[in-house]
Formats: sequence, structure tokens, C-alpha cells
Amino acid sequence: MTTNVTAYAAPAANAPLERTTIPRRAVGEHDVLIEIKYAGICHSDIHQARDGWGEGIFPMVPGHEIAGIVTETGPGVTRYQVGDRVGVGCFVDSCRRCEHCLQGLEQYCTGGATPTYNGLDKNGEPTYGGYSTHIVVDENYAVRIPDGLSLDIAAPLLCAGITLYSPLARWKAGPGKKVAIVGLGGLGHMGVKIAHALGAEVTVLSQTLRKQEDGLKLGADHFHATGDPETFRKLAGTFDLIVSTVSAPLDFSAYLGLLKTDGALVNVGAPEEPVSLNLFSLISGRRTLAGSMIGGIAETQEMLDFCAEHGLGAEIELIPADRINEAYERVLRSDVRYRFVIDASTIR
Repeated sequence: MTTNVTAYAAPAANAPLERTTIPRRAVGEHDVLIEIKYAGICHSDIHQARDGWGEGIFPMVPGHEIAGIVTETGPGVTRYQVGDRVGVGCFVDSCRRCEHCLQGLEQYCTGGATPTYNGLDKNGEPTYGGYSTHIVVDENYAVRIPDGLSLDIAAPLLCAGITLYSPLARWKAGPGKKVAIVGLGGLGHMGVKIAHALGAEVTVLSQTLRKQEDGLKLGADHFHATGDPETFRKLAGTFDLIVSTVSAPLDFSAYLGLLKTDGALVNVGAPEEPVSLNLFSLISGRRTLAGSMIGGIAETQEMLDFCAEHGLGAEIELIPADRINEAYERVLRSDVRYRFVIDASTIR
């Protein structure tokens, strides 16, 4: 039997979010019921609520940066018990059989991982995200939030944190490596923190120097304005790894020119518009242009443990639920430092 819970939903594309009720499935054999304490606002929430990435499923309850407390467990649950602090990220199920799922890369599930919201579950029912009071998920798709992290600053790690940790780990950011983070926003500020904690020499590439003081406090060693035409000349051939976090199209040829031979430019931002590229910027330095999308369950747990060990959490602005629509507009104006987090107690 389903249970109705309170949530904030977009009733249609581009419509303001409003308080409503949504169904949550009964707690099954391997499910946990989570009382949501905090939910981060990701730019991808705005893209999807406004049909920026294609036609969405409405009403839509966004939110895939979820931190809360287990309040009920199914009879077959072994990973968690009532009272545990847990998180839910960008997906809540996968096929569990394909080569990617078997390797712990559920985010690349051949059949398609089930997104936390704006998707359909295995029963064909729409999924609803974290802008709500409760969520029911299979225990295998929740992660444990270490005691060293408070739930409010941990919530954004379930997307922003893992989105940056995964490429930084895969491309071996660490001592002796020069890493640049493009954009100092919700994603980028976590990239700076994580790359610094990994031991890399970190540079922020931002349009202006407006956030320079913040960037250096977060752990960057250098900060450069990409709006200055001299920047690309001065930094040519500098970096082993560049991670772009921005959702606007970049001049990829120009950024590739900042890489050393065999360097990699990894894109984690997702522009709504197509991008173009001069392939000579790849060929001339045996460079790599790559993409990366969140991480699997095991890697997400690894990231949370790493962040707890190094005292890393998101820089947040905590808001009540009735300010979600205002927060969306502020995100679009880059007017947040650096992640809005909803206090889920205000959703009721």
C-alpha cells in the first residue's frame, strides 16, 4: 500500500514549484524508509524542471542530493537499521546484471539506471526526488553518511561531491599533478576542495576574479580569469587535468590548448546546446576530451568516507522550502555560495 507524503513539485515544465502530496511505495523486503532532513538544489534540477534536457515527466519532484535518517526497514534489510544516517544520490536502481552494474558502475547501467526523479521505476511508476519529507529506496542504492559529516553539508556531496571526486580519482589527481577546475559554483567549489585534499596543485579558471578570495580559501593555489585574453596564452600547455563544471558551452579548442601532452579535459557540466571542436586541438598534443557522470554506489561511499576523513563538506545556504523558486532564479544568476540546501522540515 502506498503512502502519501508532502513534497514540492513542478506541475508542468517551467511552472513554479508548489507544495503538494505524492505517493511513496510501501516498504518492501529490501527497502528502507528515509525521513529526509536536507535536500540540495542542483542545477540539473532546474534543467529538468524546465525541460532543458528534453521532455520531462510531470508533476516533477526534483532533488537527488538527499540526506536523512532511516525510520523503517524491510524484513530482508541487512545494511541499515532504524536511526542510521544515510544519503541517496542520482539513481535509485539499476539492472544489477550488466557488466557495468557488476563492476560497481551502476551509473552506466546498460539498461539505464533508474533516476531518483524524472524517471520510471521497474513497475513503470514515476520516480519522485528529494524535495519531499520521505523517500523509500532499496538498501543497495543508499549510502552511509559518516558521523564526521553533518547532514546539511553532506547532502550536496551526493551529486556535486561524487561528480567531481569520480573524475579526479580516475585521472589520478594527486601530488605532482596540475589540475584546473573550470567554474567555481556548486560543482566547482567541491572540485577545488577534493583536488586540494588529494594533493594536487589546483587552479581555478573562472570568467572573472570576483570569486578569487573564495577560491584560494577553498584550497586553490592559483586563480585566473578566462575573460582575460592573456590567460590562455600564459597558461598554454600547463595542466595535466582540467575538469569543466560549467553548463554553458565552452570554446573547447581553447581549453584543450591549456593541457600538457597527454593531458585530459573532462566535462562534467551538461550544456543544453551542442558544442563544436577543432580536432587539431586534440591531435596536436595527444590530448583527451572526456566526460564523466557521478559515480557508482561503492565509489560514492568512498567519496563520503574521504570527505569525512578530510573534513570536507559543501559550502551551503540553508533555505526553507517556500524559497525554492527564488533559489532557482538565483542559481541561474550564479548568486549562491555555493549550494542551496532545503531544510526538509519546512516542506510539511
